[in-house]
Amino acid sequence: MDEINASTWTSVWAQVTLKEMPPPDMTQPEVIERLQFSNWVVSELSRVLRDKGGFHAHRDPNKGNFVDHELLFGPLPDDIKLQPTSSPARIWRVSPEEHITRLNELINTEPAFDPKKPGLRTHGDAVPTNHGGELKLYFGTDRIIKWQGGTVAYATAVKSVPAVLSSARDHGLENYPDFYTVNSAEATQIMGIADNILRYMAEGPLSIAEPYQITDDPNSIADKMKGDLRGLPTSLVYSTKVVRPLTPVYDLIKTDDASDEQLRAAVDYLFEALTFRPPSKTESDAYLTIVKQSIDKLGKKKGATLGLSSIFLDRDALFRPELVSYGKPDQHGRVMLQDWELGLAVNHALRYLRPDEPLRDAIVDGRMRSRDDVEREVRRMLADDSIRKPRILQFFRDYFDYDKGGYICKDTKALADTGADSRGVNHYRAMFDATASTDRLIEMILQEDRDVLKQLLTTDKVVAAERDNIYFGRQRSKEERAASIAAERKAAAAAAKEAAAELEAWKQANPDKKPPAKKPTRRPYVHHGVEEVDLSGPTIYARVSRRSFGRGSMKPERTLATAPEGQRLGILTHPAWLVSHSDAMDNHAIRRGHWIQERLLGGGIPDVPITVDAMLPDEPKSTLRERMRVTREDYCWTCHKKMDPLGLPFEMYNHAGLYRELELEKPVDTTGEIIDSGVPGLDGKVANAIELIERIAESERAEQVFVRHAFRFWMGRNETLNDAPVLQAAHRAYKDSGGSMNELLVSLLTSDAFLYRTRSDSALAEAN
Repeated sequence: MDEINASTWTSVWAQVTLKEMPPPDMTQPEVIERLQFSNWVVSELSRVLRDKGGFHAHRDPNKGNFVDHELLFGPLPDDIKLQPTSSPARIWRVSPEEHITRLNELINTEPAFDPKKPGLRTHGDAVPTNHGGELKLYFGTDRIIKWQGGTVAYATAVKSVPAVLSSARDHGLENYPDFYTVNSAEATQIMGIADNILRYMAEGPLSIAEPYQITDDPNSIADKMKGDLRGLPTSLVYSTKVVRPLTPVYDLIKTDDASDEQLRAAVDYLFEALTFRPPSKTESDAYLTIVKQSIDKLGKKKGATLGLSSIFLDRDALFRPELVSYGKPDQHGRVMLQDWELGLAVNHALRYLRPDEPLRDAIVDGRMRSRDDVEREVRRMLADDSIRKPRILQFFRDYFDYDKGGYICKDTKALADTGADSRGVNHYRAMFDATASTDRLIEMILQEDRDVLKQLLTTDKVVAAERDNIYFGRQRSKEERAASIAAERKAAAAAAKEAAAELEAWKQANPDKKPPAKKPTRRPYVHHGVEEVDLSGPTIYARVSRRSFGRGSMKPERTLATAPEGQRLGILTHPAWLVSHSDAMDNHAIRRGHWIQERLLGGGIPDVPITVDAMLPDEPKSTLRERMRVTREDYCWTCHKKMDPLGLPFEMYNHAGLYRELELEKPVDTTGEIIDSGVPGLDGKVANAIELIERIAESERAEQVFVRHAFRFWMGRNETLNDAPVLQAAHRAYKDSGGSMNELLVSLLTSDAFLYRTRSDSALAEAN
């Protein structure tokens, strides 16, 4: 084994682990032999590739299912003895969502939780993307009262900074500690952002605007707003009301001669705001020295800003350490997290903001050192709706992958053929709206906290936005479209005839008068390609971004409606999920089937060999199922039989997510099959996606696989055989509580895998 044949050995490891090798007609190794061989391959690949980029495939969350499901949830052979589990000592780089939410907390004041409108964005929620799908931090939008120009001009004029820290993955779980670092280019950008934020903390809009732009009477500065200012910062008018947080940084900058106490107050405040813990005396002294030196060289204002900017690059502002550098290991070499490390781990499991007062007090008072301490704080936070917990929602985004639809670039003609609105960016805005709507639906099901997974898979509820009467509608046939057009023309002709008759009658009654000017009438828009659905119901709200693009901002108002019976069932039949698992021109049955195989059935799919040209034939007059005949070739079918029959039932929807009964004017074939699931009674043919979903939703297997993914998300690593007791306990807690997500979380967050770390001297040295 060496770096040259490493890819071959990686393929061998995958095939043996997934029981694809040896072939079914040959003698199979014993369970322990297969495990020993798999572990040997991983160990050798890790050794030979240590100085050549390393071997990481076994750590990829998409490879988590390579651990045999039956061994995790069933009895173990007598010769397998488990070790008490733990996770490695490590540091986690904060996610883009968490980082920008931390920064947002410094300059914007978010509204408090309103129990009468629980769906509105609240203090503690993650900063959402805008309607263009961008994750940005906006300065002072809650003070802008007037601007010149339209939506694009407004967007250009408003000061904003993008998310700097990136996520490399486009599907699946993203937040594993060993995925990311912070490079020099990102560090440079963060310093620039820090300067903007600190100046805004000190000066508010005066840091980005002229003094005359701050007024409650825009008419009083009309003489200064002349000319074409569209897109310029000077096109904005800010109110005089101060809404940003006023912090020790503000106190420091506004004072001419700052004392050491003021300097330290600003340092300590900013350090805790960015790292979520108070600085040690050594840390406080070090940053205080940096700030004072900067002031000596550059003057008060510029020096303080530059000196404080360094805190934005502190290790703990960008990473969360779990290094257990103190504490006595037990007989298995494990050390339990304590105090700030344990408190921040619990906080990070649920939140993007610093610990609230009860949790902070518990840490400071030495009451975050045991399993009972963790359970107390987790249950307290889960029970309080006013404490926002966006990490839970992020898990469901990562698990279902329903938030990608707005980023799937669609061919304009192909999109128009679906019946969706292909004009401009309307479709993409509808998809970002759909993501926010699905977020809200998930939160409502989490609020009930009963049979959470089953409800998500089988709910008939829809959180509907403005265009969803089309996206949840039915695509019409060619004949139906022609009939709709003819009916509209007939109605228009009848209306014109009636208007002419009314005009003639008026002339006869008023022979000497001039007919009144005809008022322009706008006929209601008729969507001939789609049979729209009635999604009426009570008004609810969805969490959307702050006003970012003027009149183009997303609106929070939604309707809680019921999906068309027999056409939709659960999130997997909602346009948000369907479009997220499509491509530019068509559905992506393979990707949809892959998702179901991995996320619901717990199967594993080896990577596509580099020798395979994974392309379907370009045949515009053939259906997707017909073009997928190439995947049935012997070389391909071994893997594709696990995916294609699971994805093809979703052909009852087109690639914009509309329900359809025809494809290329042929009756659409929605049949499929569950093959080799490993669960008696689950395998078999299905007539369509709804029957497939109903069958899987009733299975205990799907619950267990759901628990496995929850484990990966909150532990930040793949499960191993030693985690079997943790997974079984978590599933038991979920099942015994009637499908409660809260009880599942309590079980996971009080498990040994969450509480204990195993130190590696080399890893600790590298992290420090």
